[in-house]
Amino acid sequence: MQKIKMVRDNLRLEAEQEQVEETVAVIFKSFSLARVSAVLAVAGILSSCGLPQVGPSKREIFSGSVQQDGDAFIVSVNDRVTRATAVTPALGFSEEFINAGVIGSDTIRPGDVLGLTIWENVDDGLLAGEAQNSTILEEVQVDGAGFIFVPYAGRIRAAGNTPDAIRRIITAKLEDQTPDPQVQVRRVAGDGSTVSLIGSVGGQGVYAIERPTRTLSTMLARAGGVTIEPEIAQITVIRGTMRSRIWFQDLYDHPELDIALRGGDRILVEEDTRAFTALGATGGQARVPFESQTLSALEAIAQVGGLQSATADPTGIFVFRNEPAEVANVVLGRDDLIGAQRLVYILDLTQPNGMFQARDFVIRDADTIYVTEAPYTQFTKIISALTGPLGSVNTLSSLAGN
Repeated sequence: MQKIKMVRDNLRLEAEQEQVEETVAVIFKSFSLARVSAVLAVAGILSSCGLPQVGPSKREIFSGSVQQDGDAFIVSVNDRVTRATAVTPALGFSEEFINAGVIGSDTIRPGDVLGLTIWENVDDGLLAGEAQNSTILEEVQVDGAGFIFVPYAGRIRAAGNTPDAIRRIITAKLEDQTPDPQVQVRRVAGDGSTVSLIGSVGGQGVYAIERPTRTLSTMLARAGGVTIEPEIAQITVIRGTMRSRIWFQDLYDHPELDIALRGGDRILVEEDTRAFTALGATGGQARVPFESQTLSALEAIAQVGGLQSATADPTGIFVFRNEPAEVANVVLGRDDLIGAQRLVYILDLTQPNGMFQARDFVIRDADTIYVTEAPYTQFTKIISALTGPLGSVNTLSSLAGN
């Protein structure tokens, strides 16, 4: 069916070319014999040099198909093709990120320095000096394994616990040795559990995980929010050797993605880097960044100013893409293709449902959208190229007295 469609398109291209040639022939007949000689000379020059154009014609693109001399598959877009090619990048957090529980607001980490004060309810206690009932340990550093040492209480696990949890552990260790001990634990040095935020946020820096900022969304709000368009903002969270990325909008559309933070997390907010290239008879020829998570062919054309009304051929809108074998096999109805395949998709806006198909056809990163010129454009270029030399011929004839 695809081959029949290609043959039909080639026949239409040949008919358009013949129409242009017939029109030029009619113009030739309207000139005098002397002028026709000049016209033929100019036409010969034009045929040898070629007329300027914004890119390949439809005939030249079709010549690069697998069915002819090239290595690209030419595919006319229809409803089945739009469904098969509607592939968008999937972003989301892994199970390790989603299943992590919320941590306390003041968790001790290795390297932190704690201050301990221990009160004993006797005149001659275990730790207190003579005539004193309290002992102050100013600097007790949490070692690399996460432990501290307290006299008569031994090694105590500090990392991962809050100061209040450490207080209860020390109290339980000492109460069998001294009556009714009272313990105070405070942080003397160290930042505790912190995360770093960089990229397109209101305030880049290192922030402590506190009670109001235990989750990703609240931490972003603490840093001033994102400073780029929310539709194209992406958030990457790096935790040790793990890395996951989501769309900023998904953070609020899917509450389960508002993950709990961990000390040492690095949060990067950046703009979507996807882009497509627009060429040919469009309002602008450039590399164009995506302005939303998903982008249709119709929206992409609108982003560059639409079609040029004077030159564009609405039946010749091409999308060039290196398609993964999995998608290419579905599109072409095959199962033998291996590796990325060159596919050229054709959109015809003049068809009854052409606008709907262009609206539903998804543009992907690195696509090239090319709009061919209408056959009439080449015809007008021929006329313009001929009328200039003919004016010079008339001038010479007048000077010669003819």
